[in-house]
Amino acid sequence: MTWKGFFEGIQAFFESMAFAPYDALRALEPVTWWGANIISWIFILITFGAFIYWMKELKRVDDAGEENKSIVSHEYLG
Repeated sequence: MTWKGFFEGIQAFFESMAFAPYDALRALEPVTWWGANIISWIFILITFGAFIYWMKELKRVDDAGEENKSIVSHEYLG
């Protein structure tokens, strides 16, 4: 087996199998833009939800006064 054959095998796998769902979504684009971009919208919603959760947790910790707000975060630094 040559290195060229090895890399061509990886290429064939990704072109025919790994990216097949994305090829199907790309083929769907002329029919419906929303359907073709559903994966992007799902990731946007997940990110937005994580951002809201993180902001709520920061607010909770800030309200509880649990955060160390000293300028030096480690004793050995200052």
